[in-house]
Amino acid sequence: MIHRPPSRRTILALVVAFAVVWFANLDARKLIKPDEGRYAEIAREMAVTGNWVTPRLNGIKYFEKPPLQYWITAGAYRLFGPDEWTARLWSALAGALCVLLVWRVGGRLFGAEAGAYAGLVAGSMLWMVANGHLNTLDMGLTLWFTLGLAGFLWGQRDGASLTQRLNGMMLAWSAIALAVLTKGLVGLVLPAGAIALYMLATRDFRLLGRLYPVVGGIVVLAIAAPWFIAVSIENPEFARFFFIHEHFERFLTTVHRRHEPWWYFGPLLLAGTLPWTALAIQAFAAAFRSDEIAQRFRPRLFLALWCVFVVLFFSISKSKLPSYILPVFPALAWLVGERLTRFRTGTLAWHALLLLPVAGAAGWLGLRLEKYANARTTVEMYAAFEPWILAAAVAMFVGAVITMVRARQDRRLAAVTALSAGGLLAWQLAITGHDALAPSFSAAEFAATARPQLRADCPLYSVGTYDQTLPFYLGRTLTLVAFADEMAFGLEQEPQLALPTIEAFTEAWRTQPCSYAFMEPETEAALTAAGLAMTVIARDTRRVLVRNAALEQSNVP
Repeated sequence: MIHRPPSRRTILALVVAFAVVWFANLDARKLIKPDEGRYAEIAREMAVTGNWVTPRLNGIKYFEKPPLQYWITAGAYRLFGPDEWTARLWSALAGALCVLLVWRVGGRLFGAEAGAYAGLVAGSMLWMVANGHLNTLDMGLTLWFTLGLAGFLWGQRDGASLTQRLNGMMLAWSAIALAVLTKGLVGLVLPAGAIALYMLATRDFRLLGRLYPVVGGIVVLAIAAPWFIAVSIENPEFARFFFIHEHFERFLTTVHRRHEPWWYFGPLLLAGTLPWTALAIQAFAAAFRSDEIAQRFRPRLFLALWCVFVVLFFSISKSKLPSYILPVFPALAWLVGERLTRFRTGTLAWHALLLLPVAGAAGWLGLRLEKYANARTTVEMYAAFEPWILAAAVAMFVGAVITMVRARQDRRLAAVTALSAGGLLAWQLAITGHDALAPSFSAAEFAATARPQLRADCPLYSVGTYDQTLPFYLGRTLTLVAFADEMAFGLEQEPQLALPTIEAFTEAWRTQPCSYAFMEPETEAALTAAGLAMTVIARDTRRVLVRNAALEQSNVP
């Protein structure tokens, strides 16, 4: 059978269905700690204060990351108000735009059919869907990398005119600048490393001249430098902390306490590419074969080497988090989409068959989540989560079965679409259902109980702990007590914003009848045993909010 690209009507239907499923659950879940609460709160404080130069977390200078995502999210707050969906809006938009880029650019590079398949793959990979629905910086960073890859691949392809090459590279350099404004020097290091690896592999050192590095450097400086200059003028301490501590020390030392074994990202890659894992392995291996050898520029080889460098770079790093390798997945989607046009449709049925035991195992696990319960994440929470995992497993199973049937009928587009739909629905069901665990991982419900009982003119302390989601849901900052963690550098600059010891807190507590304190249950028990006068006004499995008992005896209304 001759396979043809999908019709415009089919494409429109797929895009609309994708958008509905992709954006449907942005406000269906509470923000969870730590990342979602942190980045939501920094943007909230920026929107409230109007200070767009110096990011602050809980009122404290926070220089770990540049401000582009904060700016975008703060703008969403100004337009629509702070909410779960506005906090996640940029990540979701960035993810959706990534999928559209993979589709459109894949069509230009590898043909319309391959582009359509690549878009379906990108829109249903576990790591793309999960990170597109979390308020972290990595989805935005991945969008800029994908845009940069698009410009680079388009400009360097065989047959590109001088104008097309220049335009493609200017797009790539602009995307690099936006990546730097999102997450720092990694926005420049990853593209530079991947290009260097490609030049070594192909011995095509002339590629360096085709990058227009001088003009590109000017573009990067013009876009990214103004904020770095402005923040350095306003905060002279910024440069040393940001460039040395947050880049070199993060990469070379365990100062951030995120050390993992060298193989850490291997299992994450295998899981993150589901439901396309087997195809991704095959497409990645095929990219190193010599069928592009006659071409001056080999796009499939470059995409494979991009994946290699990104994974190697973060594997060497002493600081590892699961989302760091997210920029790999759009490149893998291009490789898988192109590969899907090459083999017999029936082969896809065998790949779908491998997913049936995976879905079965997920369903089995979904019925046994309660065994992971503890005092803070209770049996009741896991029991409420279990049906969502079971439904996700069913969606994956059904999608795989339909894929097998359509593949046996030699209906390739229908088979790929079924597997994509099964994957996207499965991940969205699991993500939505995670809200059942919100009382343990988010302060939203706790804050809803506590907020009506708090007076805005009375101090609110956070004793020996800090819940990243609490300031966002309370709409106010807290005074840290005997706690610094990632805010240590900011507190070094402005120590008056916190109390350094429990003793300093108890002294202040006894002299401020109108005051409140947030703490963990163990801390509340210890302070009560020490005789501190407190009245509990809100409590859950992880959190306690107390009022100064003297307030009840005072004449303060």
